[in-house]
Amino acid sequence: MQALQETTTRFKAFADPTRLRILNLLHERELCVCHLVEVLQEAQPKISRHLALLRAAELVTVRSDGTWRWYSLPETRGGLRDTLLGCVRTCLRSAEELKGDLERLASLGDSVPCSD
Repeated sequence: MQALQETTTRFKAFADPTRLRILNLLHERELCVCHLVEVLQEAQPKISRHLALLRAAELVTVRSDGTWRWYSLPETRGGLRDTLLGCVRTCLRSAEELKGDLERLASLGDSVPCSD
């Protein structure tokens, strides 16, 4: 029953456009919330709520660096989670909205928008 519940939680996490956009961006590199706010042009509380749900579904990991929190995709372990994450990168990358997100991320370069 536990495995079925985890699967349901993961599918729910994938069932939102903003979360798919976040996962798509995290395929590129580790990002802080301020990167995601800048690229997705969404409010910080909304992004943080989505990240909390993705963490609960074990679809992102977080590390702290002082007051900064950096998000990334988890290490691959095989199974459904990795298959779904791979699909975001391969199946959905051609979506115009996701391509636009990647272009905005590239334009940020290595800068951290909230450090200014």
